[in-house]
Amino acid sequence: LMSTHKAIVFSFLDRYASLGLGIVSSMIIARILTPAEIGTFSVTMVLLAFLSTVRDFGAGEYLVQEKDLTKQRIQAVWAVQLGLGLFLALIVLVAAYPVASFYNEPKMADIMLVIAVNYAINPFGSLTYAYLIREMRFDSIALIRFSGTLVGALVSLALAWQGYGPISLALGMLTSTLVSAATSIYFRPKSFPWLPGLAEVGRVLSFGGKLTSTSLMNAFGSNTPELVLGKLQDMVSVGFYSRSSGLVAMFSHLITSPIMSVAMSWFAKQRREQGDFSESFLKATSYITALGWSFCCALILLAHPITRVLYGPQWDASVEVTRILAVGYIFAAPVALSSVALIAAGEATKVFKATAMSTAVTVALAAAGASFGLSILAWAMTGTAVVSALIWIRTVQAVVKFQWRDLLSVMSRSAVVSAFSVLGPLVVFIYLGAEPQNSFVALVLGGVGCAVGFLVGVIVFRHPLKEELVPLWVRFRSRLKPS
Repeated sequence: LMSTHKAIVFSFLDRYASLGLGIVSSMIIARILTPAEIGTFSVTMVLLAFLSTVRDFGAGEYLVQEKDLTKQRIQAVWAVQLGLGLFLALIVLVAAYPVASFYNEPKMADIMLVIAVNYAINPFGSLTYAYLIREMRFDSIALIRFSGTLVGALVSLALAWQGYGPISLALGMLTSTLVSAATSIYFRPKSFPWLPGLAEVGRVLSFGGKLTSTSLMNAFGSNTPELVLGKLQDMVSVGFYSRSSGLVAMFSHLITSPIMSVAMSWFAKQRREQGDFSESFLKATSYITALGWSFCCALILLAHPITRVLYGPQWDASVEVTRILAVGYIFAAPVALSSVALIAAGEATKVFKATAMSTAVTVALAAAGASFGLSILAWAMTGTAVVSALIWIRTVQAVVKFQWRDLLSVMSRSAVVSAFSVLGPLVVFIYLGAEPQNSFVALVLGGVGCAVGFLVGVIVFRHPLKEELVPLWVRFRSRLKPS
């Protein structure tokens, strides 16, 4: 098995490489496609997100946490993934034209037809992907993901440039899935059977049922704002909201996703071997809060130059929404690993209950806020983040059994680091204004100031992240020395 530190490094490299490609491609796409076209694609993908949550019915997570992984259980996982992939493809094919008619947008049908093929192909990479996570082989995962992301981005850009509109994004996704599935076959263990089996399917479905119900509720709650906007307002409003939420979610791609990828196998491994992972949970939470709060505070102050540089002036209407949603994520960061920790502990029922409560709050506030415009909707989602954080933190503490004083200690140190990191962006905000004339200069100055302040805070106040950064610096310096 790969060491935890090495796994984290490869996971970050994977996400950062994919994120870099994503940023570059989205910068270009935002200047080619209109807000209405991006809104059309966003609403389609939001609708399909409900199906994406059940595409393997928790079979991948089952494979990761199963203590005794037999051939029959591997066959059962493969049977569930393959069967659901084909079934979901059929559902999308049947629903394509009725959905397009409901929204009075013919382009949605074409997008859904392409995504249907995507669902049918996806299972051929899912089994290997879950196995690699179980074995903490994040170097192989990085290669699979990056190759798919690179080719998919190039296809999307080429087609958008040729004037294909929003379907170019769907075709890019399909290409990415094809490449990832083909690459996964190379890493698939020779001992893994190609023939599905039904003997242990009940065991897989029993575990995955609760997780899938949870995922459905999560998808419903997180996607309600765009669904409501698409029906009550217009696709332009959806485009602006989608751009803002996507910019805030960039932190998820930067920090949360790579840590969560490792945390799932990390927590599960410690539970199998030691029966307790509270210390690891607090350490991982300290990473996410320090990085997440620093990112969100900088985003609040630099939202205008960031939006201008990445997407252009046609997206200025999303700046205020971005700032408000970033405030909401400050409350969400401390509980970002809650569901992963509960799943690793085998507490799928508690995940379901906590998700049900937070989703009910999300749907109610989103439905109320969307009627009053984008800004009110964004504040409603911030309120949701506060309530959800309270629900999740109480739930996870009852299972992981960490001490509240230890969590407060972790959060206070992260808050101090964040305070140092925000000094640079704050100076830029005060002297150059909320809407600086030279967005690029403001972004560079604010970004460099944020990074320097963050590093100073981590080192001076001995934040747990120092344990990760110092060895990397030492290794980097050693490689610069002449042999």
